[in-house]
Amino acid sequence: MDILTVIVIISTICRMKAIILENIRSLNNVGAIIRTADAAGFDRVVCIGYTPTPPRKEITKTALGAENWVPWEYYEKIEDAINTYREQWCTIIVMEKNSSSTNLFDQKKTVSVALILGNELEGVSEKAQRMADSICHLPMLGKKESLNVAVAAGIGMYSFIA
Repeated sequence: MDILTVIVIISTICRMKAIILENIRSLNNVGAIIRTADAAGFDRVVCIGYTPTPPRKEITKTALGAENWVPWEYYEKIEDAINTYREQWCTIIVMEKNSSSTNLFDQKKTVSVALILGNELEGVSEKAQRMADSICHLPMLGKKESLNVAVAAGIGMYSFIA
């Protein structure tokens, strides 16, 4: 193996940005997240459980073709995805508001990250929260306590642009 190949392999391993979608219901949300992942420079979208995957016309409607070049993969179980990305030296961050979560904007930014977002109604599973390196929330200054998952994903991804 030549030195250039080694450098490419090391830089790929040392910099990975993935967004993991656990049981997202809406195809439109998945499409919007894929499109935003492309715009924010994330390397891949990971679909878990019953999260819909491309190709689907409803995903294409909001992804506007980004689903054709943003790599995506599917795992049935969240723990398999977390273990895969932990092996790639990703910091595993759940975006969820709970009694122990910290403000996402106070989170130390790393070059390799896997952000996990969950179901529009139920959020991220307890299993994923237990396995994560940290749990972060977006500060909510109004009366509502949550954002649309695609909007939250976008804010989360853009917060990791270096």
